[in-house]
Amino acid sequence: MIALYILIAIISFGFLIFIHELGHFLFAKKFGVAITEFSLGMGPKIISKTGKDGVDYSLRLFPIGGFVAMEGEVEDSDNPNSFNKKPAWQRFIIVLAGAVMNLLMGIIIITILTTTQPMYGSTTVSGFVQGAKSEQAGLMVYDEIIKINNTKVHTSNELGYEIMRSGYKPVDITIIRNGKEHILNDVQFPQTTSQGVVFGMADFSVAPVKKTFSTVVKNSYFMSVSTVKMIWDSLYDLVTGRYGVEQVSGPIGVTGAITTAAKTGAYQLFYLIAVIAINLGVFNLLPIPALDGGSLLLLLVEMITRKKLPEKVEGMIKALGFALLMLIAILVSFKDIIYLFK
Repeated sequence: MIALYILIAIISFGFLIFIHELGHFLFAKKFGVAITEFSLGMGPKIISKTGKDGVDYSLRLFPIGGFVAMEGEVEDSDNPNSFNKKPAWQRFIIVLAGAVMNLLMGIIIITILTTTQPMYGSTTVSGFVQGAKSEQAGLMVYDEIIKINNTKVHTSNELGYEIMRSGYKPVDITIIRNGKEHILNDVQFPQTTSQGVVFGMADFSVAPVKKTFSTVVKNSYFMSVSTVKMIWDSLYDLVTGRYGVEQVSGPIGVTGAITTAAKTGAYQLFYLIAVIAINLGVFNLLPIPALDGGSLLLLLVEMITRKKLPEKVEGMIKALGFALLMLIAILVSFKDIIYLFK
């Protein structure tokens, strides 16, 4: 069974990479860019077939990436259909399309998962655990929670996440009680620790919400928004030091997480795939050289100044960024391998 779970993880990871590269590919084709190869995976070719459009469609040995090789993308080309000859706005869209496809795929999966749920949770308190700290701070049954600190919450998923992230220390809770807005200051919640990081825990239950078309749309939308926010929050917490390097995972760690989710159940597996899809989309938009976000930043500068960076300068920036990413990938993979043998 372990082999099956690992296979599921590899297929899932490969699918998300395929979706990302497909975004680049479709818009490159749309704008008539000369494409030499569309590859899933890295390393030696396992299978390669040239299509009627002249593109080599390849499957490579290592399922840790993929690429769309466009003429004129790495170095200048005189071909009028090469990437470097296209207007900056078209190149911008081609580069952006990969991350957008990942974001859309994550949102689609979340929407499908949301529609399978029999009912949803509200943000209205329906009861407390024995000795609840939030009750002692003044929270009452029938209170509708609308904010945790300055962050609005619309569904039970958002509410639970904000308490988990911020509730490790006292928070301000904005509620609606008897039609009037009140603020409960410095409300404390129970705490739990995972991998050395402290999180808050909700100590109350919420009232259910009947499943209707409007509640399906509402929960799908806010669950998607909350997932994107969760990823941005994680990046912020990593930069500010709340999370350490031990909380960062590469392909090996992600494979392990998908394997664990597959054992737990279909819902957990597909939700994790949705989170990873959105994570890939968000991460690739960061303005870091060698990522799509770095290329987008350079293209944005080109569109504003109407001057293209010298090829050598752009190549140097991307090479340095790629070297940095490879170093980080090696360190993270090394950490993931050590974790496997703990």
